[in-house]
Amino acid sequence: MNTTEIVARLWNLCNVLRDDGITYHEYVTELTFLLFLKMEAETAQEAKPTLIPEGWRWSDLAARDGIGQLNFYRTLLVNLSQPEFKDEDGALRKVPELVTAIFANASTALRQPKNLTKLVENIDSLDWYSARSEGLGDLYEGLLEKNAGETKSGAGQYFTPRALIDCIVELVQPQAGERVQDPAAGTGGFLVAADRYIKQRTDDLFDLGPKEQRFQVREAIYGMELVPDTHRLLLMNLMLHGIEGRVELGDTLSPTGAALGRADLMLSNPPFGTKKGGGGPSRDDFTFSTSNKQLAFLQHIYRGLKPGGRAAVVLPDNVLFEDNVGQQIRGDLMDKCRLHTILRLPTGIFYAQGVKTNVLFFERGQTDKGNTEAVWVYDLRTNMPSFGKRTPFGREHLLPFMEAYGGQADGRAKRVDGGEEGRFRCFEREVIRRRGDNLDLSWLRDENTERAEDLPPPEEIAGEILEHLRTAMGEMEALMKVLEG
Repeated sequence: MNTTEIVARLWNLCNVLRDDGITYHEYVTELTFLLFLKMEAETAQEAKPTLIPEGWRWSDLAARDGIGQLNFYRTLLVNLSQPEFKDEDGALRKVPELVTAIFANASTALRQPKNLTKLVENIDSLDWYSARSEGLGDLYEGLLEKNAGETKSGAGQYFTPRALIDCIVELVQPQAGERVQDPAAGTGGFLVAADRYIKQRTDDLFDLGPKEQRFQVREAIYGMELVPDTHRLLLMNLMLHGIEGRVELGDTLSPTGAALGRADLMLSNPPFGTKKGGGGPSRDDFTFSTSNKQLAFLQHIYRGLKPGGRAAVVLPDNVLFEDNVGQQIRGDLMDKCRLHTILRLPTGIFYAQGVKTNVLFFERGQTDKGNTEAVWVYDLRTNMPSFGKRTPFGREHLLPFMEAYGGQADGRAKRVDGGEEGRFRCFEREVIRRRGDNLDLSWLRDENTERAEDLPPPEEIAGEILEHLRTAMGEMEALMKVLEG
C-alpha cells in the first residue's frame, strides 16, 4: 500500500460517519485524535518513548468496544487536554505540552459506539509499515489536501495548492540557519515545504553540526495560527515531519503577533476578507491602520523581515489596487523593500469562487528608502484555463514562470522582457508611481472574454463582486468607528 492508497482508505471512512451527522471538518479533526494515538503507538515501537500516559494509549482504546469504548474515548480526550490528571485509582498522570496542545478543548462528534469501533478497526488494519517507510507526515498532508479538495468541507478556500507552495519554496531557496516564519500558518503547508527543501539539500540535516541540527529542528521553523481547530492540524502536521519549532495559537494582527520576532524568510497565504467586526488590527507597531486583513498581514510581513530577508506572499487583487491606505502601504513596501516580482495567478486554483490572487516576491532593504527600482510582472492569468476539479492546476503550468524567474532567490538573475505579446514584463518604479502605486498591471489581450458566451461562469463573477463588497464594507465599518470616536 502506498501513501495515496492509504489516504484514499482513510478518506473513505468518512462514509461510515454520515449516519452520525459528522461534517468533513469534524471528520478530519476526529481522525487527527485517533491517528495521533495510533501513530504514537507505531513510532513508540522504534526506540522512541510514547508521549501518551500509561493506561490512555491506542492499545487501551482498541481493547474496548461498544458504549464502554466510546465513554473511555470521551474521557481520554478530556484527560489528554490537561497538563495533568488523576486516574480512577488516584494515580497522577502528566501530559506533555505538545499532547495538550493537540487535544486542547477536544471533544468527539461521534454518538454511535459502532462508528468509533469501525474507525478504530479500520485504522488498525492499515499497512502501517508502508506508511512509516513512505513518511507519516506525507500521509497526513495527503489527508489535509483531500479535505481541501472536497468543496463541501469549506477548507479549500484557504488551502494553498501544493504545486504553488513547492514552486514558491524552490524559487526563494530557504537555507539552513535561516528563521522561516508563516504568520498565517494554516495547516503548515509552507513551513513543511521549507523544511523539506532544506533537508533534501543537507542529507536530512546530517551535513550540519549538532548545534545547527538542533536549531533547524527546534527554532528555524515557526509561526502563528488563529483558528484552534486548524492549529491542532498544524501541530500534528509539523510533528509528523519532525519539526519542533514554536507555532503559536494566536492573532498575528494583535500584540501577540508583534512578539513573533524578525525572520530571514516569510512565506504566507493570509486569510481573505476583513477583520471580524470591522476596525483595524490591535497592533501599535503598524504605521497604517486598516480593517483589510491582507493589507495588515502585508505590513506584518515586510516590517518583520531582517535586512536582506526575503518574502513570498499570496495576496488577492484588491491589495494591488486599493486606494487610500492601500496605496500608502504599497508605497511603504516599495520603499522599505525591493519588490522585484509579481506573479498573477490564474483563477480557480483556490476553491473560493471569484478570488483572483497574486504572489508578491520581495527583499527587505538595508535602508528604508527607495529600494524598489523596477517590478517584473508575470501574467499567468490571461488566456489561461479556469482551473478546478475538471482542469487541475499543476507544476507543469508554473514551469515557464520558474524559468523566467531565474535561479537566484532574490530575483536578481538576468531576465528577458517579453514585450506586449509576452507574459513577463518589467515596469520601472517611476511608471508605477505615476499610476498611484497601482500594481494591478496587465497588458495582454484576453481572448477568452471577447465574446459574451466566453465570460467566466456567473458564480465566479458574483464571487468577485462579493469580495469587492466585503472589502468596501470593512473599510466603511472602520471609518464609522473612527468617526464615532
